[in-house]
Amino acid sequence: MTLTSKSHDPIINQLNEVKERVAKVLELAKSLGADGAEVAMSRQQGLSVSTRMGEVENVEFTNDGGLGITVYREGRKGSASTADLSEQALTKAVTAAVNIAKYTSVDDCSGLADKSLLAMNPKDLDLYHPHEISTQQAIELAKNCEESALSVDIRAGQSDGASFDTFAGFKVYGNSNGQLVGYPSTRHSLSCVMIANDGDDMERDYAYTVDREFNLLESAESVGRQAAKEVLSRLQPQTIATGKVPVLFRADIANTIWGHFVSAISGGNLYRKSSFLLDAIGKDVFPKFLNISERPHIAKALASSAFDSEGVLTQDREIITQGALQTYLLTSYSARKLGLTTTGHAGGIHNWLVEAQGHDGSFDAMLKTLGTGLLVTELMGQGVNVVNGDYSRGAAGFWVENGEIAYPVSEITIAGNLAQMFKGIVAVGSDVEKRGSIRTGSILIDEMQVAGH
Repeated sequence: MTLTSKSHDPIINQLNEVKERVAKVLELAKSLGADGAEVAMSRQQGLSVSTRMGEVENVEFTNDGGLGITVYREGRKGSASTADLSEQALTKAVTAAVNIAKYTSVDDCSGLADKSLLAMNPKDLDLYHPHEISTQQAIELAKNCEESALSVDIRAGQSDGASFDTFAGFKVYGNSNGQLVGYPSTRHSLSCVMIANDGDDMERDYAYTVDREFNLLESAESVGRQAAKEVLSRLQPQTIATGKVPVLFRADIANTIWGHFVSAISGGNLYRKSSFLLDAIGKDVFPKFLNISERPHIAKALASSAFDSEGVLTQDREIITQGALQTYLLTSYSARKLGLTTTGHAGGIHNWLVEAQGHDGSFDAMLKTLGTGLLVTELMGQGVNVVNGDYSRGAAGFWVENGEIAYPVSEITIAGNLAQMFKGIVAVGSDVEKRGSIRTGSILIDEMQVAGH
């Protein structure tokens, strides 16, 4: 969609209006003595509905957002924000930021991103797909989802709620280096949470679908059936003996493993020397068969962005090549702290693609490769130390024998060290999970300590 002022789309009109406001705020900051300034504004509007056991539980209309301004003056930094975009409120926010900058400490590493790295003319990544839907239609979607789940098996006879959400919004970023950019985006999702009973045992699980485009969502019936299937499979869990066994992380939670890797190579932890992967560039972190690529410009993808939150142009990067670390993830500030250049990761990562050459397979094939061991489908707790790599989390899932799921397990703890876990990856499945910023299949790790209760 062309972002012209003649558009009849309210989101596009608001985006263009906010761009004009941001330009004025930058001019005001300069007139008040700021050496440099940057302004970010986001706004989101949409509809959320939820039902429980066929009854409407919640209907919520969202229309919120805020503008944040940061000014730099003689090495000092001041920030302020406002949700009110009136001229008076914006003037007050800019004045406050400039005044704050008078009292902060000088920091030579702060400041705008280098002008040569900015995305002055970012490409359209096709992230905006608004869909008109009435409140009643949204309620019917949630109800249909629940009804499908409840019809699967009498043991899954209780719903903990179904939800449908649709949001449209935009982001605008501008700075005193002459950059003024923005883009609209949408996000639609449908989810269902089910409770199942079998004797004294009660289990809970869910399923969901999410996409930029409404028509690409899975059907309400499919999501409901999947939620029922998930919760039914967990009934009558057993405990397992304590010991060291191979562990398979199902694709939908495997991204948590990569999430810890993201933290370990992020500039903030590196310049504070709070990571077990200090000075790891060029070193083997994973097995030789493993590659991780970042592709920020995939059309319609949930984690695509043409620029980061500092306006820096995002670009294709190789994170891991044949097991070796190729880059850290840096903002302008952390890059200056480390004597390096920003990698465009202010605000997070953008579409990681995890591939294992010659060591992948379908989910069933991964179970066969696992042989006898633990399949993890849920993780609990936050027992991960990125400083030394120690890993310990509560888990639930299934015990696998001879490549076949034998029975569900719960109340167990899995433990290891991230450095060893990374090196111990045996295979990555072709069952790729695409509902987040990291596209990965299931991960099989050769050995972890598993403790039953």
